[in-house]
Amino acid sequence: MVATSSTMLPLGTKAPPFELPNVTDNGIIKLGKVEGAGHLIAFVCNHCPFVVHLLEHLSSYCNQLTSKGLAVYLISSNDIENYPADSPRKMKDLAVLNDFHFPYLFDEDQSVAKAYKAACTPDFFLFDSELSLYYRGRYDDSRPGNELPVTGNDLQGAVESLLADKPPPTSQLASMGCNIKWKPDNQPEYFNA
Repeated sequence: MVATSSTMLPLGTKAPPFELPNVTDNGIIKLGKVEGAGHLIAFVCNHCPFVVHLLEHLSSYCNQLTSKGLAVYLISSNDIENYPADSPRKMKDLAVLNDFHFPYLFDEDQSVAKAYKAACTPDFFLFDSELSLYYRGRYDDSRPGNELPVTGNDLQGAVESLLADKPPPTSQLASMGCNIKWKPDNQPEYFNA
C-alpha cells in the first residue's frame, strides 16, 4: 500500500461543473448551480484501505451533513477494468450496505477527477455556497495501522467554520491514500506516481 497525497487545489478555485450517474438510483447528478450552504465532494472508491478505514464514520457524518443543508457527493473515478471491485454494481452494493443518504457517482472517463486534480482516495473538497473552494485536504490524522481513532476532526472543523460564515481554516493538510487508478494512457500530467 503506497500512500499518495492530494494536490491541494488552490483555495477559491471554482468547482468544475459535472454531470455524472448516481449508482444508487441510476439518476444523473449535475453540479453547476448554487444550492444549499455548500458542497462536499470526495473522491473515494470501494477497495482502497484508506477509504475502508474511515468508511463507517464517513458515511454517518455525510448523512448528518445532508440534514444541515450541505450537498454531499462521493465520486469513484477508478479504472474498473483493472479494478472490478470499484464497478458501479459494487458501488451500489457499498452504498446500500452503508446507508448512504447522498449520491455515489461514477466518473467513468475520469474527466471529473482530472478537473478537480484529484490524486488519491480519499480526497476531500469543500466548496461554499458560491462554489468557491473553502477547504481541501484530509479527513483527520487516522490512517490504517496508526492506531489513531477516526474522528473526521479536520473536515468537521472546516464544515463548522463554513456554516458559521468564518474564514477558511489556516491549517489545511493534504489528504493521503491510494492513488486514483487511472486508465492506461490516461494519467494526468499533475499526477506523479
